[in-house]
Amino acid sequence: MNNMKVFTLAILICFSTIVSFAQNKYTIKGSVLDTVSGVPLVNTSIAILNSNDSTLVGFGRAAANGGFNLNNLKAGKFILLVSYPDYADYVETFSLDSIKAARDFGKIKMILKARLLEEVIVKGTAAQMTIKGDTTEFNAAAFNIEANSKVEDLLKQLPGIQVDKDGKITAHGQAVNKVLVDGEEFFGDDPTLVTKNIRGDMVDKVQLYDKKSDQATFTGIDDGERTKTINIKLKEGKKQGYFGKVDGGAGNEEFYQGQAMFNVFKEKQKFSAYGTIANTAKTGLGWEDNSKYSSSNVQVMEGGMIMISGEGGSDLDSFDGRFNGEGIPVTRSGGLHYDTKWKEDKYSLNMNYKAGSINVAGNKNSLNQNNLPTGIINSNSDQNFDNSMFRQKLDGIFLVKLDTTSDLKITIDGTLKNSQSNSNFLASGFRGNGISINKSNRRLSNDADQKLFNTSALWTKKLKKKGRTLSLTLGQKYDDDDAAGFLNSENSFFNTQGVLDSIQLIDQYKTNVSRNSGFNSNLAYTEPLSKSLSVILNYGLNLNNSIVERKSFNKSSTGKYDILDKEFSNDFELDQTSNQTGAVFNYRKNKNIINFGTRLSSVDFKQTDRNTGTVYQRDFLNWLPQASFRHNFSNQKSFEVRYNGSTNQPTLNQIQPIKVNTDPLNITLGNPDLKPSFRSGFNAYYNSYKVLSDKSIYLSGSYSSTYNAIVNNTVTDAAGKSTYQSFNLADKNPNNFYFYGGYGRKIPGTELRIGMNLNTDGNTYFNMINNVLNKTRSSSYGTQLTFQMYKQKKIEFYFSLGPEYITSESSLQKQINNNGWGANSQFELQVYLPQKVRIQTSANFEYQQKTQSFDQDFNRLIWNTNISKSFLKEESLKLTLSGNDLLNQNTGFNRRATSNMIIQNSYTTIKRYFMFSLSYDLNHMGGGSQKQ
Repeated sequence: MNNMKVFTLAILICFSTIVSFAQNKYTIKGSVLDTVSGVPLVNTSIAILNSNDSTLVGFGRAAANGGFNLNNLKAGKFILLVSYPDYADYVETFSLDSIKAARDFGKIKMILKARLLEEVIVKGTAAQMTIKGDTTEFNAAAFNIEANSKVEDLLKQLPGIQVDKDGKITAHGQAVNKVLVDGEEFFGDDPTLVTKNIRGDMVDKVQLYDKKSDQATFTGIDDGERTKTINIKLKEGKKQGYFGKVDGGAGNEEFYQGQAMFNVFKEKQKFSAYGTIANTAKTGLGWEDNSKYSSSNVQVMEGGMIMISGEGGSDLDSFDGRFNGEGIPVTRSGGLHYDTKWKEDKYSLNMNYKAGSINVAGNKNSLNQNNLPTGIINSNSDQNFDNSMFRQKLDGIFLVKLDTTSDLKITIDGTLKNSQSNSNFLASGFRGNGISINKSNRRLSNDADQKLFNTSALWTKKLKKKGRTLSLTLGQKYDDDDAAGFLNSENSFFNTQGVLDSIQLIDQYKTNVSRNSGFNSNLAYTEPLSKSLSVILNYGLNLNNSIVERKSFNKSSTGKYDILDKEFSNDFELDQTSNQTGAVFNYRKNKNIINFGTRLSSVDFKQTDRNTGTVYQRDFLNWLPQASFRHNFSNQKSFEVRYNGSTNQPTLNQIQPIKVNTDPLNITLGNPDLKPSFRSGFNAYYNSYKVLSDKSIYLSGSYSSTYNAIVNNTVTDAAGKSTYQSFNLADKNPNNFYFYGGYGRKIPGTELRIGMNLNTDGNTYFNMINNVLNKTRSSSYGTQLTFQMYKQKKIEFYFSLGPEYITSESSLQKQINNNGWGANSQFELQVYLPQKVRIQTSANFEYQQKTQSFDQDFNRLIWNTNISKSFLKEESLKLTLSGNDLLNQNTGFNRRATSNMIIQNSYTTIKRYFMFSLSYDLNHMGGGSQKQ
């Protein structure tokens, strides 16, 4: 009996041991980390639930290293639930059985709930950001704003935004072209008037978004027009008071520059004024100043009609006010701004006045080699030029909310401009064997006045049914141009032995008058067809009338220019009427947006030669199909592809047979038989941006092809005279492509951001040279590495370096190889030292390998630097010593090779100089002097 008890007890002990062993062999393990930083999440709760009824069968917490290990589990089907405060729960189903008794979940990376919500809030010791839809909003109070810092210094700290040394802003890989203040334009088109002048401590929020057109914003149907925009929202307490700055400098070689700006803010009213003067190529306060003085020469209106403007009717040289680095510029500019709102923001007014003058003088030498099927012609040309322009512009926007469903927006702008140009040319041409072929001595002068006036009105109305809208746009354009000048030229021509064959003398007084008026209208109606599909229908009537009168007068025996030269005089009147209609459908569901539709424009074109009574009349149809697809993976990741087709009409200068003699060696002929061309363009975009890691990926590409393209036929005769005439290319399609890929991210735990981009582009072009078809193909391939760091009041650093390979080939010059390597590098460094001292330096290096056309390498390093010291408590007084082009390598030189031309230019330009400057910032905002 006793033996039986012992035996039974032994059996029970063994069975208990077996059961205990069987239970312990079912286990799970793993570790819990933050998905971005990789930091272990200590004490994370680990729960095991029964998959059938969700009852708890096991529980534990992660250790200090984030690891967890749960034993004593049974076989079965379970749910793993991992939870940590402020993080999204991690859930995964799994099974344990005799075959798979243990489960290793590895590294479980937890995601903050904030990253999964439509509204993302990222908080830290130095940043706070909110993302709603397509708008990213930064809280300025969460960033480090030092004494006397500007909006530009604040922007440099924001994730995804870069600001270069000139103030150009890039956000998520795209240029920011508009900066608003409290939703209103500030001097219209100059972002740096805000970023370089408004104090950072006045800012409450910074909003970044893609601004749509007025009509797309109203209807909700994307028309493809987008402008990357930053809106600066000011603190309520900082909208009262005044602030400004004064800056002046003088240097050796008689260089100087100065600027002043003053601002008064009073609740919903803002008044600002600024002025600049310089001869250092600083043409204003903004990074795009060199284009602010000019105005378009030809405007393409709605419906494909053409409106001539900006001395477009002149055959003399006209100065458009742009500075391209050639010559020494003297610039003066100034402006006034006022905006206000009243009656609970029912009415708003925004007005700007700008005035500017620019004088550019210098000389230029050009060496050209013209490779023709019949031989080579070399030419050498020297030009002295002295050009000036003065321009005034006044613009205003008035907005009134008529009622809760309708608004009216009226926009007006007017421009007065006077431009003067004087040029002397001395040119010689030689055959390939060195024998003279021609010589030319020309003097041209021109004095032109222009008056521009534009006005438009946009009325919008929301109807009773949700999504049903009505809008009407009316616009009027007027342009009045008067120009007069002299042409004096002596042209000598030589035979094949270099003996003088003939001389052509021209001494004429020329007048050019053009009057243009245009009216455009568009009525748009939006109808929702379903919850996801809507359509916008539009109709537009456009009218245009233009008069262009050119007269050339020879000198009579009395010494007066009173003999009309009918061969080089003309008087044309152009009338155009366009009826345009179209429909665009918009499909929007979940994360997808699809747009497709087309517009058709029927244009009646009538041009009358008022001297002869000859009429050129034609009717044509412009077809503009469009389609796009956009998928928003998330607020920070999207893909988009677009197609746009457009009919392009020949220009008036290509059509009308008008003779000009301003350059007897280069004559352009008209072709009344020209037909329209049609261009098909495809564009694709992909972008991904991760806020916390500041990681970005941007891809973009395009391809276009032109059917029935309008190209040139250049015929050069034995005397070196070239005649240009346009024609339609029937059996060949010029095309071009472009691709850009960029990647950037911030190195964790540092302020260093690295990036890399790849780009390639190419085109295939056709033209005729001496009636022989020439096919030109060119392409470029490049890559670039970038490194960037910003610590306010400590260091700012930017460096980029990348090679480029360029190919170029011509079917008529197959023996010439112009393929070669190039490289570009930029370096910018700003270091803050004790005692309020700052050192800033920048360098730009450019390299081009020698080719068959150019037998020498080209390399140039432009190095600029300055050292400054700030004074007073708020660092409002600053003394600066700067040096421009320290190595004196900006020699004014460029070269290029085209299908049959090799061109080398040398010109006057701004070289090395040194300058002392003194600046002072004043601030009295929020009811008193700002205290830091």
